[in-house]
Amino acid sequence: MREVAFKILICDKIADEGIKLLEEKGYGVMKAWDMPKDELPKIVSEYDAVVVRSATKVKGNLIVNAQNLKVIGRAGIGLDNIDLEKAKEMGITVVNTPQASSISVAEMAIGHLLALTRGVVKGTVTLREGKWAKKELKGVEVHGKTLGLIGYGNIAKIVEKLALALGMKVIVVRSRVYDRFVSLKDMLPKADFVSIHVPLTPQTRHILSTREFDMMKDGVMIIDCSRGGVVDQEALYQALVSGKVKAVATDVFEEEPPGKHKLLTLGNVHATPHIGAQTKEAQLRAGVQVAERVIEELEKLK
Repeated sequence: MREVAFKILICDKIADEGIKLLEEKGYGVMKAWDMPKDELPKIVSEYDAVVVRSATKVKGNLIVNAQNLKVIGRAGIGLDNIDLEKAKEMGITVVNTPQASSISVAEMAIGHLLALTRGVVKGTVTLREGKWAKKELKGVEVHGKTLGLIGYGNIAKIVEKLALALGMKVIVVRSRVYDRFVSLKDMLPKADFVSIHVPLTPQTRHILSTREFDMMKDGVMIIDCSRGGVVDQEALYQALVSGKVKAVATDVFEEEPPGKHKLLTLGNVHATPHIGAQTKEAQLRAGVQVAERVIEELEKLK
């Protein structure tokens, strides 16, 4: 009988193919996604690695109690649900899957963009109400319009390619890596559409707030498929009510689920429940890739 080298606690469900990879290595795998989250800190000390998606927060007691933990695997891009400073202090390696969902999220952003410009949601809703709102649903073309991208990682680069294929002009906010692009204050007045693709960090929290909305064109449309908290949603609400922002499509909220958020009372808001990465293909890639990354790190310790 093979000796179990490491024990893995899978806190959020991942693709079966990823679990199979871990089991084939002879690891002891605990499938704990149906366990109440407040029970996880009681057992985490028994494990060498944990695998999470976004639902489990590797913070507080969960990471403090993880005295034997060697690796945290995040099946996805964002790491804001992990206490990275505490992990570093404890010598825990954190890995993620930054490219697994890039195509899915980029397609979602473009889908939201086209839905905003052509009244897709309102058209569906009014038809279900028995109305024929054809005259009310005059849209705009995206061809020839300017898309401003905030962030230029894997997702934004795909969004750029898709937008260029639609005949759009694309400008990108300068970062310390891509210094050939424009600053945020230079981009905002030029963009007909703004799409956000940055992680949530202390530096990016509320990167768009009242001051930034005031810099934008009147009637700008915004697409946010990044992370909740990057946009100041109270300021966004005011900009939508005033008409400064014509419409917004958001896949994320500062608190998730948002409950009866006042943004959802506005007719010029399209919203989805953080499903940018929720495709069959992205979830398969994320599950397999996180398993591969966890195995890679653990095997170094043998």
